Amino acid sequence: MSDSKLPPVTPSAAGAPAPGTTHFGYQTVPAAEKAKKVAEVFHSVAARYDLMNDLMSFGVHRLWKRYTIEMAGVRPGQQVLDIAGGTGDLAKAFSKRVGASGHVILSDINASMLGVGRDRLIDDGLMQNLDFVQANAECLPFADNSFDLLTISFGLRNVTDKDKALRSMYRVLRPGGRLLVLEFSKPVIEPLSKAYDAYSFSVLPALGQLVTQDAESYRYLAESIRMHPDQDTLKSMMDSAGFERTDYHNLTGGIVALHRGFKL
Repeated sequence: MSDSKLPPVTPSAAGAPAPGTTHFGYQTVPAAEKAKKVAEVFHSVAARYDLMNDLMSFGVHRLWKRYTIEMAGVRPGQQVLDIAGGTGDLAKAFSKRVGASGHVILSDINASMLGVGRDRLIDDGLMQNLDFVQANAECLPFADNSFDLLTISFGLRNVTDKDKALRSMYRVLRPGGRLLVLEFSKPVIEPLSKAYDAYSFSVLPALGQLVTQDAESYRYLAESIRMHPDQDTLKSMMDSAGFERTDYHNLTGGIVALHRGFKL
C-alpha cells in the first residue's frame, strides 16, 4: 500500500499508547523522544512555514486565525501569551490590540520557529510591547495567574502530554481569563472527510517535497491531525484541566475547530 492510500486513523481506532510511549504521527515512540522528533520537523520547515500554510489551506488559515482573534476579545492593557506561536500571526494582532499598556509574549518550544517569528515582528516594528520566550507548553515558565488570554494555534497536537499542558495553561491564566485552542479536528461532513483524507495523504507530502524538499514532515502533519483528539474529547480534556464554560466552534466543516474555556 502506498503512502498516499494510507487509511485514516483516529485516536479511538489507534487506542492509547503503552505507558512511557506516545504517538508521533502513526508511529509509537518513547514519550521522551517525541519533543525531539517534533523539533526536527519544525527546524526543517520553519523558513517556509508561512508559505506552506498559504498553499496547503488555499489561504483559509488566515480566516481561521482572524476568527480566533475576534473571539479572543482582547482589550487594551491586557496580558497575552501565545503558545506555540510560531511565526507570530496571532501575536502581531494582539500586540496592536493590547496597546502600549498591555503586553504580549510569543512563545514556542522550537528555536527555529521562534526565530522566524521574532525576525518577522521586528521587521514589522512591533517590539514595544512584545517579548519572546522559548518554552514548553507542559511546564510554562510563568507565575500563577499571569495572563488574561492564552492562545495556542495548531500546536496542541504536537505536545507530548496534552493533559499536563492544559493544566499548565490553566495555572498561568488569571481568574476571568480565557484559553483559545485553534487546531485541526474531525470533519463533520462525511463527503468532506473522505476528500480531506485523500488530499492530506497525497497532495500535502508532494507539496511539502516541492516547496521545502521535505515530504516526511508533511506526512507527519497529516498523521498527527488524525491522532489528535476530536472535538468532544478535547472539550472533555479542558474540563478535566479545570476550565469552565468550555465550548467549541467548527470551522470549514470541522476540518478545524476553535475550542474555548474560561478560568472562573
